[in-house]
Amino acid sequence: MNLVKFYNQIRTVRSRLLQIPSAYDCIIPRRPCSSNAPSTATQNQAKKKCSPRPPISFGQPMPVTHPHLLGEFELLPGFRLPEFQARRKALLALVRSHTGAKEHLIVVPSANKKYMSDKIPYVFRQNTDFLYLSGCLEPDSVLTLEVDGEGNEKCTMFVRPKDRHAELWDGPRTGVELAPVVFGVDEAVNVGELKGYLTKYSFGHPSGMVWFDEKCCDLGDVRKIVGDVGKLEGVRSPAGLIHKLRLIKSEVEMELMRITCKVASKAINRTMQESRPQQSEHQLFAKVDYFCRMGGASYLAYPPVVAGGANATVIHYVNNNQIVRDGEMVLMDAGCEFGGYTSDITRTWPINGEFSEPQRILYEVLAQVQKELLGCLQHAGGETLDQLFDTMCLKLGKYLQEVGLIPKSAQGVELGRAAYKFCPHHVSHYLGMDVHDTPSISRSIGLTPGMVCTVEPGIYIGKDRRDVPEEFRGLGLRIEDDVLILPDKQIEVLTESCVKDLRQLEALVSGR
Repeated sequence: MNLVKFYNQIRTVRSRLLQIPSAYDCIIPRRPCSSNAPSTATQNQAKKKCSPRPPISFGQPMPVTHPHLLGEFELLPGFRLPEFQARRKALLALVRSHTGAKEHLIVVPSANKKYMSDKIPYVFRQNTDFLYLSGCLEPDSVLTLEVDGEGNEKCTMFVRPKDRHAELWDGPRTGVELAPVVFGVDEAVNVGELKGYLTKYSFGHPSGMVWFDEKCCDLGDVRKIVGDVGKLEGVRSPAGLIHKLRLIKSEVEMELMRITCKVASKAINRTMQESRPQQSEHQLFAKVDYFCRMGGASYLAYPPVVAGGANATVIHYVNNNQIVRDGEMVLMDAGCEFGGYTSDITRTWPINGEFSEPQRILYEVLAQVQKELLGCLQHAGGETLDQLFDTMCLKLGKYLQEVGLIPKSAQGVELGRAAYKFCPHHVSHYLGMDVHDTPSISRSIGLTPGMVCTVEPGIYIGKDRRDVPEEFRGLGLRIEDDVLILPDKQIEVLTESCVKDLRQLEALVSGR
């Protein structure tokens, strides 16, 4: 199916489902009785009929419990139930069009809790494919989607049952009774009954195709159950199809991407402004983390790179434990997660507020390359992310030739290879719920409106290189922005407010 045509169909389905009335009014507590009853007798009678409901608890924030986080009828920030129902419907349509089979069962598990030591858990982060389809933030859950030969669809959530003792220690659970209304599914079942449910399905639908991503499943018991029931060699992974849906952002997702990028941009600006020589990388890490959280982010989207001096030549440097000395630059690669969506920004600046001449030369080269790469997105040399990488190698090679770091004799493929030694990583990746989002999607497909990607050229010159002048050795720089692809070959730089102009950087850091 033509990719553009497919995504237009998805938008049509979304727009129709967004008109469906929400069922949330069933679970939002109401006043026990009317305040304008006509008589005392009627009021007394109403009180008997309208006795206060027992307290309702949920396994995640809800508008009634967290109105500062969620708007009316929202399941996650910005999202109402119809958005998730549209996604599930779109996935079922996609699996049916993908194979000749008429009956399908898709099994999507949640993440589980992970522990750093005995009874001490890491911060829980939900499996993003599961979250995208369900809106559920609880661990140890499973979503199943079914469609039969007649086109009848069914959505079932397998969740943890209510358990007063367990909830005393780990907090409330939504439970089986409330799950259908909260998550907008047809049925909810105790997760302990998953095996019986799938066994029954396999007998009732012997020709049904089972979809399950074994490699990314945290729940070992679910992996075994699906393997026993579904004959694992015949099971297909739905990840690639889910990622096709996640690749193109809805209007709500676009707005959340704008917010998470704005929060991170402000945090990095503030961190640069407050940076000084002799601060530690760890202190700068703490500042950007603090400013992101104070801006509304849940947490940082990944362990940040905070690399002073020659540490910046290590592309994934995350030790963040050295002192940044006067005259050195800082390379900070950081982003945050807001409402389940991530930002990913890199800025490089002089810790004392003034670039040295070698630093200035490399920064101006890199800034020019990034500016030209942003300009060619959706045009020749930037119609795919892989094309953009090839373009980066040639442009970077050209400008490094001009400053004398690559021999003038290098041309074409040789020039690109020479540039790759200075920037040995791809220039872009998709961005969304995960930092390296939708990894099953090739970077060779054409850019389509609704995609979000990074543009991040870099220059890294190790201290031990002998093919460059000594004054450039030990310098590492990267500039990274997040970009929303728009119709009519336009783009929106979501991180535009994060300072990167050379003079503005110097003024920001030096306080001028």
